[in-house]
Amino acid sequence: MSELAAPLRRVLERTGYLTGAEPAAPTVGLADGGGGLARAPSFAPEAWWRSNPEAAARHGGADLKVYFKFVAEPDAAPVADWQQEVWNQGFCPLLWLVSPQRIDLYNGFGRPQQPADAARNRIATFRLVDDELARLDRLAGRLAMETGQFWRRRPDVNRTSAVDGQLLRDLAALKRDLEAAGLAGASTQALIGRAIFTQYLIDRRIVSPQRLSRIAGYGAFPDVLQDRAATARLFDWLRDTFNGDMFPSGAQVPAARHLARVRDFLTATEPATGQRSLFPYRFDVIPVELISAIYEQFVHSQGSSGKQGDVHYTPLTAVSLVLDEVFAGLTGAETVLDLTCGSGVFLVEALRRLVHLQSGGGDPTRAAVRRTLHEQVYGVDRSPEAVSIAAFSLYLAALELDPDPRAANGVRFRPLVGRTLRAGDAFDVDLDARKFDVIVGNPPWSYQGQAASIDRWRRAAGAPRSPRGQSLDFVRRAQDFAHDRTRFGMIVSATPFFSRSATGLAAAQSVVESLGPVTLVNLSELSTWLFPKADMPALALLARCGDQRADRMTLVHARWSPAGERSRTIEIAPSDVTTLPLASWQRNPALFKAAFLGNRYDLLLLDDLWEKHESLESRLRASDTELRVGLTFGDRSGEAGFLKGLPFVRREAVSHFSLPMELPVFDHEHAQRPRQRKIYRAPVVLINEGILKEQPRLVVAVAEQNTVYSDAYFGVSFSESAPAAAYLVAGILGSALATWYCLMSGSAFGLWMRRVKRADVGALPTPEIGPSLGCTAGKRIVRLVRAFHDRAPNDEDWRSLDDAVFDLYGLDDEDRIVVQDGLARARWQWLAGKRDSVTPANEADLRAYTRAFLLSMDAWLSDRPRLRAEIVRLPPDAPVRVIRFVLEDAVDPSGEVKVITPGEDMSDILARIGKRAEVQITQDLVGLRDLRVHATNEVSIIKPAARRNWLRVHALDDADQTVQDTVDGDGAE
Repeated sequence: MSELAAPLRRVLERTGYLTGAEPAAPTVGLADGGGGLARAPSFAPEAWWRSNPEAAARHGGADLKVYFKFVAEPDAAPVADWQQEVWNQGFCPLLWLVSPQRIDLYNGFGRPQQPADAARNRIATFRLVDDELARLDRLAGRLAMETGQFWRRRPDVNRTSAVDGQLLRDLAALKRDLEAAGLAGASTQALIGRAIFTQYLIDRRIVSPQRLSRIAGYGAFPDVLQDRAATARLFDWLRDTFNGDMFPSGAQVPAARHLARVRDFLTATEPATGQRSLFPYRFDVIPVELISAIYEQFVHSQGSSGKQGDVHYTPLTAVSLVLDEVFAGLTGAETVLDLTCGSGVFLVEALRRLVHLQSGGGDPTRAAVRRTLHEQVYGVDRSPEAVSIAAFSLYLAALELDPDPRAANGVRFRPLVGRTLRAGDAFDVDLDARKFDVIVGNPPWSYQGQAASIDRWRRAAGAPRSPRGQSLDFVRRAQDFAHDRTRFGMIVSATPFFSRSATGLAAAQSVVESLGPVTLVNLSELSTWLFPKADMPALALLARCGDQRADRMTLVHARWSPAGERSRTIEIAPSDVTTLPLASWQRNPALFKAAFLGNRYDLLLLDDLWEKHESLESRLRASDTELRVGLTFGDRSGEAGFLKGLPFVRREAVSHFSLPMELPVFDHEHAQRPRQRKIYRAPVVLINEGILKEQPRLVVAVAEQNTVYSDAYFGVSFSESAPAAAYLVAGILGSALATWYCLMSGSAFGLWMRRVKRADVGALPTPEIGPSLGCTAGKRIVRLVRAFHDRAPNDEDWRSLDDAVFDLYGLDDEDRIVVQDGLARARWQWLAGKRDSVTPANEADLRAYTRAFLLSMDAWLSDRPRLRAEIVRLPPDAPVRVIRFVLEDAVDPSGEVKVITPGEDMSDILARIGKRAEVQITQDLVGLRDLRVHATNEVSIIKPAARRNWLRVHALDDADQTVQDTVDGDGAE
């Protein structure tokens, strides 16, 4: 290992990247210390941090990187060149330049500038003094990066300005201009593809300036484009030399004006003014998998919406998530199939990983690369254009992997289209009876084309039909090309898995049973940036990939974070992973969602409620009424005149326990589904399907006169002789308990919609209505709800209502914590709530957590010694929070939680805790991991600072885990 310069070593030690002279965690690497840095021709950092070192070691994948570079004279360093190289790598948010006097932090996602303007991407400067280093540690130290606190504080560092987003926008502008200049869409796409391919060959020195000059008469590609005949000679030579499918024989060279616009792009010239800027792209640095992903998204962005003929775009982040699991433990000899390959991003990554596995991490041979390309990677897509782009992407990947890809050294490709890449319908395609070892892809979620072939295949295969979206049909079809050990990694619609539809659930369960063991990754929280055009949530289905039992599913919940959204990465902490027996899912499908979103205490309370109470629908039937959906106007094909003259409630009319004093009168002759008049008979409980972020509870009110309501509402009509029942049901539905229940088990709220469905409300476990009206808690609920119809409830009123409902259900203290925290979690379904959930926990949050922890532990300790609690006061922007619990015979009877202010910084505090427990905390506290560190008669809880990690419901679970650690004898977990 190279000796680090003293200033750099000091900086890395003070910011948690080094312990002594050694990496503080597996996420940190040093020059010559393993891990390597590919595609950096001149920039050579002394150290680096990676967000996913295990995946990087396997395949050099798309993990985040921070680079550390020592410069003796920072003002004389070629910062602009280094920053350009870092930017073109695509996954580096920060570049640290450390000198004897200062540390400069550069935005690795900032578009490169001319040398004179390089400082524009400098986001902060720190001096090498203790106070400044402490501030740097809180901003961008290792724990700040790994817990996501850096991203909360620096919104200006954003992947949207990184190379992939910039290149995508530049290519889109180029395409628009070419089409405006009269070049047809397919020809435009072909010209841009050839330009990228050619520039790639030149930047990678596969085609030298000398060779370019001999072929076309010019030593630079932009100069070639000034001459249409020279361009024709170059494209002919490329076709003859590389063959393949990107340069078909007889293709016309576009007009001079079109070539001139491509030349403007390559020289960073503004077409309207002729003004030039720095051309930022370096195809000798941009990872080929990123080029493929960019080009796929470029094609997809030209109007794709999932309709027939469109390319389905899959972000590279999602591809890496799937392939990281599917390829773990493979040999490299496997065959891979993608039945909906689109532009080939899955296939490109599969090719790279197969070659990497075959070569054992060393340099592969050309023969191995070509054999893998021509014999192991297969794709199908119904779009011929997409298949051509997939071929282009695979050729680029093969050249990238080639140990000596010089044009004079036999780089000619065999065509892939029509052989390993097929254009056609996945449900009709014939692949010569092949069985594949790995099947991957992102099938259409709401596929509408080729419906006849899907239905024909369903009948022949006897496959269950999924009512909304056909992604599971593609999974089933893929099984026709699989053997017993075939691994699957596919991104599918999550809707059937969470649905209360019997047919959708049957299709989901059938797939999971047939492919077990299965891991399911819930991606619904990431929809806004991962699949922004999708109209349903996503789920990654990974089958037969790991060493797990076939009768249990592994469930992974990928949570939203500012780090993930701005860096376009998927964060998964150990606490986000759980398991669920298949039998439990089959017995009670509602457990499936709760296992993702909740913890052990949520599941225990759900089970208890289901055991003690029947559903609201059952209770309503016993009262000779039911929960109904309101009037639908639709095509207005039905007679609705019999409702004229009644008050009419439309979408926005109802707020919490409140109806407008004056409602409009229903005055329509027709509606598609007017419903029966009796469902509008007063008293009517009205439930809005939408939930309001200001008070995230079900919006419920009681109408005391006959009232028509639209299908934005569900309604229950009660007997005029028992109006109190309406107020009781309204109070239960408006309580925190109902919100928590819909969050944990509803088919939409908490996934991708901020609304509830009729089946979700009807499934709520509910006490018997008649006896409830006669008990103290029931009477109190009725009294409160009647009062709320005259005045809006305040915070104290809401607490009173919740307490009354808790009393009605007989909830104990721990159950009440679970439900109340469910209301807090419900607020996280809106962006403002999400941001609040990742703000650092304050002392009030930590005190509440501590009291819940002690409440749970008291049940275990009984009359034995008690726990004393100490909250360690850290700076508000510290990336972690620490609470220490000490077992003592004499504890302050007041139960007051103490807050201590240590006279040392955070790293010293962690080191001291680790010394008492004889563990290396800096090694264990990696990523988003929670730690319980045990020493003699004490335990310290160390977690990332985000408020969502310090809820009271988590304290209950942490207390149970602490007891289990003690029984098992674990020191740090």
